[in-house]
Amino acid sequence: MLRRSLLATAFATPALAQGGAWTPGRPIRLIAPYPPGGGVDTTSRLLAVPMGAFLGQPVVVENRGGAGGSIGAGELARSAPDGHTIMIDAMAHTVNPHLIRNLGFDYATAFAPISQVVVLPQILAVNPQKVPAKTVQDFIAWARPRQRELSYGSSGNATAAHLASALFLNRAGLDVTHVPYRGGTPALQDLLGGNIAFVFGTVSSTLQLVRDGRLVALGVSTAQRIAPLPDVPTIAEQGFEGFELNEWNGLYAPAGTPAPVQQRLYEAAKHALADAGVRQRLDALGALPLGTDPATFARYVADQRALMGRIVREARIEIG
Repeated sequence: MLRRSLLATAFATPALAQGGAWTPGRPIRLIAPYPPGGGVDTTSRLLAVPMGAFLGQPVVVENRGGAGGSIGAGELARSAPDGHTIMIDAMAHTVNPHLIRNLGFDYATAFAPISQVVVLPQILAVNPQKVPAKTVQDFIAWARPRQRELSYGSSGNATAAHLASALFLNRAGLDVTHVPYRGGTPALQDLLGGNIAFVFGTVSSTLQLVRDGRLVALGVSTAQRIAPLPDVPTIAEQGFEGFELNEWNGLYAPAGTPAPVQQRLYEAAKHALADAGVRQRLDALGALPLGTDPATFARYVADQRALMGRIVREARIEIG
């Protein structure tokens, strides 16, 4: 009986190399819970090859899109906690619990956060032909007397752009109508056309329009200024202390994954983010590489889940 028990334990426990470092015994599935071509898919594919080289096994990206990322997340939640199935998810990971019912798993307990891999800052932009503002406070002064007539665009309902806008309007005391689009590009096109008052856009989609003078950047959503726009202050600097709401991607394993396995996956992600080619590509996308450790990321996820819940409730955000 004892021998059978020891054998079962040996087969159930992920292999540890000499010195206590885990080594995967077969290829690793990296779930991207969104369709191909999007931000999470891009991040996953950028990190997969250098992570695989570090771990000694291929890391294979599998797209499991649908239901705002919750289908892929559910697949990870049901996977064995042995390090051979992992996932990169977006900030929807902290939003979905407040919007989607009957998930079949609990976002708060089903996952082991491994690392926040990248942050994607947002730019609060206006059309200078429509809005005579250079700063956040200029915009508020212009918008307040006409707020009920105005609308703003986002890349979709409950996206980072929508949530950042809702938080900003709440803090500014403004009531402006939300117009959700199917992606950030159509929203920016309507902003350029003068049909909406403002948009929170990603660096990759908005930066060149700002540099060309077609849009004005009033502020950025990060805690610090960003290198591509060093002269544009953060929104927090302009009377909104503590304001920070970015898109971000994080790496997760199933809950119950042993600590040595989590550590090794974190080290693999950090190794991938240090790769010069990966950093160059992320820079082109306007993404900031991070690579936080599991404990730091777990605290961040918990804080973000609470913040997203507050924004969703205050803005009465719902999904169809």
